[in-house]
Amino acid sequence: MRVLKLGMKGSDVMEVQALLRKIGCNPGTIDGIFGRQTDRAVMQFQKSYGLAPDGIIGADTNRVLERFLLGYDNYTIKTGDTIYNIAKRYYTTINRILTANPGIAVNNLSVGRRIIVPYGGDVVDTNINYTYEIMEKDIQGLKVRYPFITTGIAGKSVLGKDLYYIKLGNGPNKVFYNGAHHSLEWITSVLLIKFIENFSKAYADGNSLSGYNVRDIWNKSTIYILPMVNPDGVNLVLDGMQQDNPFCSDLVKWNNGSTDFSRHWQANIRGVDLNHNYDASWNMSKQAEVDYGVTGPGPTRFSGQYPESEPESKAVANFTRDHNFRLVIAYHTQGEVIYWTYLNIIPTVAQRIARIFSKVSGYTLSQTSGIVSYSGYKDWFIETYGKPGFTIEIGSGRNPLPISQFNKIYNDNIEILLLAAIV
Repeated sequence: MRVLKLGMKGSDVMEVQALLRKIGCNPGTIDGIFGRQTDRAVMQFQKSYGLAPDGIIGADTNRVLERFLLGYDNYTIKTGDTIYNIAKRYYTTINRILTANPGIAVNNLSVGRRIIVPYGGDVVDTNINYTYEIMEKDIQGLKVRYPFITTGIAGKSVLGKDLYYIKLGNGPNKVFYNGAHHSLEWITSVLLIKFIENFSKAYADGNSLSGYNVRDIWNKSTIYILPMVNPDGVNLVLDGMQQDNPFCSDLVKWNNGSTDFSRHWQANIRGVDLNHNYDASWNMSKQAEVDYGVTGPGPTRFSGQYPESEPESKAVANFTRDHNFRLVIAYHTQGEVIYWTYLNIIPTVAQRIARIFSKVSGYTLSQTSGIVSYSGYKDWFIETYGKPGFTIEIGSGRNPLPISQFNKIYNDNIEILLLAAIV
C-alpha cells in the first residue's frame, strides 16, 4: 500500500475509511478523500495501538491495519490461555477459531504454538470501490479464515495480474460463475466475493443460507467462481491510469483523447471488449462493428484481432474446457435482465432454469439483439457445449452502478447463486 495522508484520494483511502468505521473510529463519509475527519480517525487508531499519532498511514500503521483488512491475527498461545478466553479477547467465536485451525486440541493448547484468530466481523466490505488489490486481499483473508475452500489461478491479465478462482464444494455437479468481463461492472465482483464469504460462513457454522442447506449443496455440487475477469480494466476505471502503465499513450488515443476512464471504459487494457472475444459468431460481431462505429481498440465493442486474442478471455475459455460444467453464469450490469439463449440454440432445460431464476430474482427473461448477440462468453458456452449458459444483468441505472445498490443486488441474486448449483 502507498503511504496515505491528508489530502490524498483513491480507492485505498476508501478501503481504510471503511475499516476505520468498522472498528469504531469515525472517518466521516466513506468517499475516498483523506480529509480532516479521516485524519482524526487515523490518529485515534494510532493512539489505540501504540503508534505515533501523526495521521499518516506509513509502514508501521499499515502493518497493524493489514491485520484488520485481512480479518485475522496470528496469535501465540501463552500459559493459561483457553480458546474461550482468546475468543472473548478478540470479540470472535470459538467456532471461528476452530474452523481456521483444523485439528487444534481445544483442551490441550500447546504453549508457544501460533494459531489463526479471525476477528468477529466479516472480511468483505460492500460499501467501497472494489479494486483488484482489495479483492486479492479479501480472497487471502477468506482462505485463511475458511481453509476448506480452494483457491487457484486460472491465468493472468495483460498486465500480469492473477485471475483468481475459488472453489466451493466437492460434489459431482459442477457449475461456474464469473464476473467483471466489463470494467465498469466491478460490482459483480463484490457480489460473487460476498457470496463466497456468506456461503463459507454458513458451511462452517452448519447454518442455512436464505433457507438453503449449504452443507447439502457442498456435497452435491462444486461451485467454481472467477470473480474478476478484467482486473486491469477495473483498476483503470476506479483509480485511473498509472504512470507505469505501458499502454498510457495508446489508452488516451483509444479513449477519444480523454484521460477519464471512469464513465465509458468497458474493455481490457488493450482496448478489447472481452465479452466480444469468444469464438461464437465472432465474424458477425466483427461485421457489426462497422454499424456501431467501432474501428479498432476502444472503450467497448471491439472484438479483438481474433477469438481469444486476449489472455483474460483465453484463460476463461481454457478454464471452461478443463472442467465439465453443467451450467455457467456470466454476471454483468445493468437492467435486471436474464439472457438465456444464443441465436436459435436453446439447450435442454435452459428455459425451465431461466424461469426459476426469473421467479426468485424478479428479473425479466429476454433475448439479445444486434452486436450484443455475438461472441460473448455465454454464447460460446451454449454453442460449444449445448448446455445452459446465462448472462445476468444485475441492478439498474447507468454503469458504473453505485455501490449503494449492493444490498438489493445481493438479495435479488442470492437464490440464483444457490439454486444454480442444484437445479
